[in-house]
Amino acid sequence: MSDTQAEPKAGQQVIALVDDDRNILTTVSIALQAEGYATRLYSDGEAALKALLENPPDLAVFDIKMPRMDGMELLRRLRENSALPVIFLTSKDDEQDEEAGLELGADDYIAKPFSIRLLTARIRAILRRSDARAMVEIDDGSGKPASGGEMLTRGRLTMDPARHFVSWDGKHVSLTVTEFLILEALAVRPGVIKSRNQLMDAAYPDDIFVDDRTVDSHIKRMRSKFRKVDRQFGAIETLYGAGYSFTDG
Repeated sequence: MSDTQAEPKAGQQVIALVDDDRNILTTVSIALQAEGYATRLYSDGEAALKALLENPPDLAVFDIKMPRMDGMELLRRLRENSALPVIFLTSKDDEQDEEAGLELGADDYIAKPFSIRLLTARIRAILRRSDARAMVEIDDGSGKPASGGEMLTRGRLTMDPARHFVSWDGKHVSLTVTEFLILEALAVRPGVIKSRNQLMDAAYPDDIFVDDRTVDSHIKRMRSKFRKVDRQFGAIETLYGAGYSFTDG
């Protein structure tokens, strides 16, 4: 299956879907079109790579497990020439796939089976951040954003929402959009306890139902990522029965 869609209307954003499961391609495409997006569909990684480079969409969604060229290889080769925003779809709870994908430059990761509403919300969030980055002028070398967004600095933590960039003690930490939004909600007001419901509201807009244990999972993964650059990292605190807080002391 390849791109058989009509040219997008003026101002319409284009989402490319790459998956060898035709049912997923059709279902997701219909849902995204209902949200106002144009879609291009590919069931083959090699064909998708050529098309993505020659006629880039605004964002792409890759399945990882595909024959011939899997999603990892597709992203690796794409990143040689393109910074196109990419969301990975992969097997549930496969943290190795998530970490490898983020290291290669994926923007977010969603495990199958997934909610179409959640995928749509992630697409919207990444496109908003991509638009914001496009508006940021070339950095002057000071380490501060030239325009288009305020850096958030809390102790050793630095977050740049416009570029979706996070560092701890000067070392880059790769977070998904979901993790970024949760951390941002905590870091904005250090020491203030945020309940799981409050963090879910920050990370999952549009009344998407998410089990509160999902927040615990994201917190666990964030701590693991920060501890790779600082074994003593303990800035995200658990307050049992209440929620989480960020301390910058």
